Amino acid sequence: MNNSMRVGRSLIGPVALIAVWWIANDSAWVSNKLLPNPFATFGSLWDSLVSGSMTKDLAATLYRTLYAFGLAALFGIPAGIALGSNDRIYRSIESLVDFFRSTPATAMFPLFLLIFGIGDFAKIAVAGFSAWLVVLFNVAYGVMNSRKTRILAARVMGASKWRVFRDVLFFESLPQTFVGLRMAVSLALVVIIVAEMFIGSMDGMGHRIIDAQQVFDLQQMYASILMTGGVGYGFNLLFIALEKWVVHWAGR
Repeated sequence: MNNSMRVGRSLIGPVALIAVWWIANDSAWVSNKLLPNPFATFGSLWDSLVSGSMTKDLAATLYRTLYAFGLAALFGIPAGIALGSNDRIYRSIESLVDFFRSTPATAMFPLFLLIFGIGDFAKIAVAGFSAWLVVLFNVAYGVMNSRKTRILAARVMGASKWRVFRDVLFFESLPQTFVGLRMAVSLALVVIIVAEMFIGSMDGMGHRIIDAQQVFDLQQMYASILMTGGVGYGFNLLFIALEKWVVHWAGR
């Protein structure tokens, strides 16, 4: 399949969604008070970007998301490798990790607000913690399921524990690590958006969505939601491309 056909097929879904949206609006299947015209909404999104009124909020959300994700990756990858390389330790705390990973991040907001106060870092901390658990679990799982033959071969050739850790376990865990990183950045964005909505934010896309909803500016509300979805989709595409570039040897 050539690139033009692939691009064409990828556009079928968005075009169909916009068509259904326009028909629903134009035929009054849904009240105009609840569903604005799609073209007017995209126009509002474009005007907000061109005028710069959305830039500050978008930049604030990106900063918080990347900060939280950076903390999660920085502490999650080495901890996951260390945890996954010791089966006894992993099994002893697996239920604890699963418990916190399964706990809704929103339920942790009051705790983090008590610890860090109302401010940016409270939002970043709760998003970072949620993303860290995802990274930790996936990296540990990747290490535990690495091919034992390569580890044994390295040990037979006299490699030290550090060399096995650095040159074998780290690279063997990379495919699963990227799965965790892709999930973590999406989760960090979700938690940041929710935190911006409900934890005293003065900027950010979550704050912008709630503000538009409260004044019933539906075009701006939908435009902000579309931009937020675009950011999440962009992160996903970026990490898929990075994974193909970095882990090009996976499965060989």
